[in-house]
Amino acid sequence: MSASGGTKAIVAALGANLAIAVSKFVAFAFSGSSSMLAEGVHSLADSGNQALLLIGGKKAQREATPQHPFGYGRERYIYAFLVSIVLFSVGGMFAVYEGYEKIRHPHELEHWYWPVGVLVFAIIAEGFSFRTAIKESNELRGTHSWSQFIRRAKAPELPVVLLEDFGALIGLVLALGGVCMALLTGDGVWDGIGTLCIGILLILIALVLAAETKSLLLGESAGIEDVKKIEAAIVDGHTVTGIIHMRTLHLGPEELLVAAKIAVQHDDTATEVATAINAAESRIREAVPIARVIYLEPDIYSESEATKGPDREATPGGPATHPAEH
Repeated sequence: MSASGGTKAIVAALGANLAIAVSKFVAFAFSGSSSMLAEGVHSLADSGNQALLLIGGKKAQREATPQHPFGYGRERYIYAFLVSIVLFSVGGMFAVYEGYEKIRHPHELEHWYWPVGVLVFAIIAEGFSFRTAIKESNELRGTHSWSQFIRRAKAPELPVVLLEDFGALIGLVLALGGVCMALLTGDGVWDGIGTLCIGILLILIALVLAAETKSLLLGESAGIEDVKKIEAAIVDGHTVTGIIHMRTLHLGPEELLVAAKIAVQHDDTATEVATAINAAESRIREAVPIARVIYLEPDIYSESEATKGPDREATPGGPATHPAEH
């Protein structure tokens, strides 16, 4: 997903959530429904979350500086992680507290047509937002399932919007169920139960978002398909005869770091090796355009060292040398 990828889905979700939040608070004011209050806070939190995603996307476009030589691509991961925190605290915990209080102190709903009408409107608006997110995501997920797309996506915006919209739709159904049961039974406890269920749902979604974004913040490697493309692009069969080891790291959704120790012939000249490395870098960038930072280190492949197995401190090209300890 490009730096602007997902912006349409974010803006659609932001507009829908702002309109829905206002309508829910109006419904709460007239009906006293705790489900409406919880859903209003949820929509307000979602609106703030979409604003955070837009801010993160803007900040991530800043040029690299001497202090941050690899740029600011990970700003998008940081703001996505903030979204999970807001969703957990402002959305989930507030709804759990409000539901608990309503179950302890239930009261009859007034002007029931307000919450019912608002919920129907909200389901339609959220459905439009969810449809936009699905359409944008389908252009990127390919043959992957939805769970694979959310787990493997390197750009956080669309997975966040998808999960938020999905949670919002389920939450609206729960709220509508709680309100309807309260009306049918005359017992306001059902409204509190619906609110409690909304809170639990939001907390679960926030935990999933936090786990996935944490993985991106820690630094994920390139996808399997990109790794295969890079490996195929490095080896030319002449000067570069193989890859001793390789590491990839996403510096941001659209910026990949590639570091590899490559095997060359022992009798190659420095000019031949340098030319081969430059050619390999060009092939890598052509195969995987987001591979923008590339470091290739030539080495002579050692069969005896390779048999020792992988070691982060010593590679099959030869043992690592450590500075003398003082």
